[in-house]
Amino acid sequence: MTTASSAAQPPSLWVVAACFNEASGIRAFITAIEALGLAQQLLLIDDGSRDNTAAVIRAEIELRRDRPEALPISLIELTRNFGKEAAMLAGLDQARGRCDAVVLIDADLQHPPELIPEMARHWQEGAEMVTAIRSAADQESTLKILSASGFYSLFNRLTDSVQLVDGAGDFRLLSQPVVRALTDMREGTRFSKALFPWTGFRSVDISYDRPQRNSGATTWNARRLFSYALDGIFSFSVLPLRIWIGVGMVISLISLVYALVLVISTLLHGIDVPGYASLIVAVLFLGGVQLIGIGILGEYIGRIFEESKRRPPYLVRRISASASRDRQGEA
Repeated sequence: MTTASSAAQPPSLWVVAACFNEASGIRAFITAIEALGLAQQLLLIDDGSRDNTAAVIRAEIELRRDRPEALPISLIELTRNFGKEAAMLAGLDQARGRCDAVVLIDADLQHPPELIPEMARHWQEGAEMVTAIRSAADQESTLKILSASGFYSLFNRLTDSVQLVDGAGDFRLLSQPVVRALTDMREGTRFSKALFPWTGFRSVDISYDRPQRNSGATTWNARRLFSYALDGIFSFSVLPLRIWIGVGMVISLISLVYALVLVISTLLHGIDVPGYASLIVAVLFLGGVQLIGIGILGEYIGRIFEESKRRPPYLVRRISASASRDRQGEA
C-alpha cells in the first residue's frame, strides 16, 4: 500500500536479504532479483560470513557504479556473526523511512523470488503485510517435520497474544508501517516469526513450494533450532511459570494424601520400617522436579539479564552501495 508521501512517484520496493557464507550462490540470487525488475534497491547484510561473501557482493556493487540502469545494491557488513534475527533487524533499520515496502527473503533461493510480483500485487491492493507460507516440506526429514509441527502446536497452546501458522517463516513483504513497528521493538532476544503477526497489521497469506537449496548447506542444526524454539516460547509466554505453580500444588496434594495414608497405616498396623527403594525414588523424583523448575526460572532470569545490559543487537563494520534510486526519508 502506498503512503501519502509517495503520491507523486511510484511506490518503491526494497528487497532485503541476510547472508551467511553465501559466496557460491549470491550472484545467482542477485541475478534473479534483478531479472524481476520490481525492486528499487537490493540490500544485503553480511552476517559475519567466514567465506568471501562480502567480497563477492562488493565486486557486484563496483560493476554497477557506472550502470545507472542496473539494480542498485547496498551491503551492510556486520562485525561478526550476530545471527539471522540481528541481521534482518539491521536491514529493516536501514530501510526504515526510505521506501514504501520491504521484502525479506533468504539469499539461498529457497525463497523463490518469482513470488515477489504476487506479493507486490497484494500490497498494492491494500495488504499491509504479505506472508509466504511453505506448502510442502518434502525436502525435510520426517523427524524435522514432526518436531516443527509439534513446536507450532505447543507455541499456540502456550500463548494467547499471537498464533503461528505452520510453514510461515521470514519470507514476507512488509509495508513501511510494519517496518517502523518492528524496528521500534529493540528487545535483545528476537523471535520474528511471532513479532510479525503480533503487530496486528492486515496480512494476506500466499503459499509456495520450496525449491532445492541453490548452494551451500544450512547452519540450522538441531541444537540451534531447539534454542530458537525456546527463545520463541519464553519471549511470548509466561505460562510455563504458571504451569509450574500447578505442578507444585499437585505434588503438595499428593504428598499430603500420602502423609495421611502413612498416619492411618501407623494407627492401624503400628510403625512400619520405610523401605530404601521408595525413599530414594521419592527423593530423586522431587529433586528432578525442583531442578526443572529452577531451569525454567533460569531461562526467564537469563533473558532479563540479557535485556538489562542494553547491548546493541548488532555492530556494523562497513556499508557499501552503488547508485541509489530510493528517496531519502526518516533514518
